[in-house]
Amino acid sequence: MIVKQILAMKSGPSQIVTVKPDDPVSRAVELLASKRIGAVVVSANGDTPDGILSERDIVREMAQGGDVMARKVGELMTRKVNTCLCGDDAFTVLERMTQGRFRHMPVVDDDGKMLGVISIGDTVFARLKELALEKEALTGMIMGV
Repeated sequence: MIVKQILAMKSGPSQIVTVKPDDPVSRAVELLASKRIGAVVVSANGDTPDGILSERDIVREMAQGGDVMARKVGELMTRKVNTCLCGDDAFTVLERMTQGRFRHMPVVDDDGKMLGVISIGDTVFARLKELALEKEALTGMIMGV
C-alpha cells in the first residue's frame, strides 16, 4: 500500500490543520482538543510545513514550568519535519515513524506543497487492512476458491 491510498482511506475531508509560527500555543491547544488530533503542522503560508507541534512538544515544555500557553508556537515546534510523498510505501513510512519516534507526517508533492497528514495510526490501520487482504487471498488459494 502507498501513502496516496492511506490518504484516500482516511475518514472525513482531507483537511490539513495548521497554525502559524507566531500563533500562541493556546491556539494550537484549542485546535488539538477541538479536532481530537495529536499534532498540528506549523506553516507561515499554509502550503509548506515549517515545523510540527505535537502534544508531546507541549507537555515537555509544561514540565519545565512557566506560562507555556502564551508562548509562540515557533518556540516549541519541532523544526526538522519528516515528510513523505504520495508514492512512498506504507511500510517504509511506518519504519521511519517508529525509528524517529514521531507519530505524524505531512504528505507533500514534489514541490514541497502539503497534500495531507498521516499518523502512525493511519499507517498501522492501512498495513493491517493490507495484511487481512493478503490472508484472505492466500486462504482462497489454499481452499481452491
